[in-house]
Amino acid sequence: MFDLFSGLDAWLVLSLCLALAFVLTFEFINGFHDTANAVATVIYTKAMSPYRAVFLSGIFNFLGVLLGGVGVAYAIVHLLPVELLINVNTGHGLAMVFSLLTAAIAWNLGTWYFGIPASSSHTLIGSILGVGLANALLTDLPLGEGVNWGKAIDIGLSLIFSPAAGFLVAALLLLGLKWMYPLSKMHKTPETRKELDEKKHPPFWNRLVLVLSAMAVSFVHGSNDGQKGIGLIMLVLIGIVPAKFVLDLNSTTYQIERTRDAATHLSQFYQRHTDTLGEMLALGKSNGSEMPKLYRCDPKQTEPTINALLQKLNGVANYNDLNDDTRVEVRRYLLCLDDTAKKVGKLSELPAREKADLEKLRKDLTATTEYAPFWVILAVALALGIGTMVGWKRVVRTVGEKIGKQGMTYAQGMSAQITAACAIGMANIYSLPVSTTHVLSSGVAGTMVANRSGLQGGTVRNILMAWVLTLPTTILLSAALFWVAITFIV
Repeated sequence: MFDLFSGLDAWLVLSLCLALAFVLTFEFINGFHDTANAVATVIYTKAMSPYRAVFLSGIFNFLGVLLGGVGVAYAIVHLLPVELLINVNTGHGLAMVFSLLTAAIAWNLGTWYFGIPASSSHTLIGSILGVGLANALLTDLPLGEGVNWGKAIDIGLSLIFSPAAGFLVAALLLLGLKWMYPLSKMHKTPETRKELDEKKHPPFWNRLVLVLSAMAVSFVHGSNDGQKGIGLIMLVLIGIVPAKFVLDLNSTTYQIERTRDAATHLSQFYQRHTDTLGEMLALGKSNGSEMPKLYRCDPKQTEPTINALLQKLNGVANYNDLNDDTRVEVRRYLLCLDDTAKKVGKLSELPAREKADLEKLRKDLTATTEYAPFWVILAVALALGIGTMVGWKRVVRTVGEKIGKQGMTYAQGMSAQITAACAIGMANIYSLPVSTTHVLSSGVAGTMVANRSGLQGGTVRNILMAWVLTLPTTILLSAALFWVAITFIV
């Protein structure tokens, strides 16, 4: 880890440390901001004591980050257009990271202070979109190219539909439990159980399900939200010390060979589909193999880009053998080829089997660029896990008591948590960032409606207002900060 500081100027070392501290602060805040939702029901229903629940939740968040992979991390990174990712320099990298993190941290702290279950995912995504749009305005790019809108739409749909699914599925699950076990003690609230049964805790099986589902929510929250921090740190490292992080310098000879073979097979794939792709990719018409210094990925440069990549990787068994500039060039080639392949994969003219083959080639092509060092994963896991253990009380009370007009029953807690764990787990499989806050809160609201408990208009209105305002507020704030940084500082 510490070799990343070697050869850097003192001001650059300071900037790097500060940027990493900002990312870890965001993850720490994310821990007590979002994870309060993961333990809200298990604490409110007295299935576990608050401190034991929060401690175990922190551990499961930690494990979720360690074992979650990097799929969601790079889904977040690729919200930015590929041109910004391949042309970022130190000054722009610092401005980008500090702008989006300052906006995200400010909004997260504000909503936490007022006990509003707002979404850290929405906050981060809005901040990234703001930087991308501001960069487009400052570099005379069309706004349509300032953000990877295809990825933004995919993520937006997952953020919209996951709460709706949480509401519906949790409601149906509760209705199923009421139909199968109409007289069960699981339909009591902690208050009624204490009053009628003189028992403090839920019945054993209900308590077990509540605890297990709460830890499952914590685990999937760690694997989903923790990856966002991993993606941010990789943006920091690539932007500030690109030579050491644009490629995975620990890649084996076999992995480099797979990357080289993927480029060769990609060229053969395009040649097989010359009739369909010939005009789009200018097959057989491109000249030269050099990319300009400020390169914008152009599908018509696909052939020379493949040729240039194969030339740079010819005989290479270790990325450490490449000089700094060559590593940056190789990453540019790989990201541009991946970007073009992604566009090709969306064409309706290609059969499904060919699209599947193209997707496999894309994974091999980016295997040595979409990675994270272990120390990055460990640092984010620690920040998120420790953050989980503080500041949880405000949001727990909101989720447990202020969404519905009546207190939450054990069955409602189980239904909401099981639904949230499954929904976020499915999102992890498909590398889609979702909001733990919104999925769980909407699940609780669904169970309140199904239980005919009614909803508290004030709380629901505050949650919806936070849901509606998060994106535009963070987009404007991060865009303004980025503009100020680029105009007056960089």
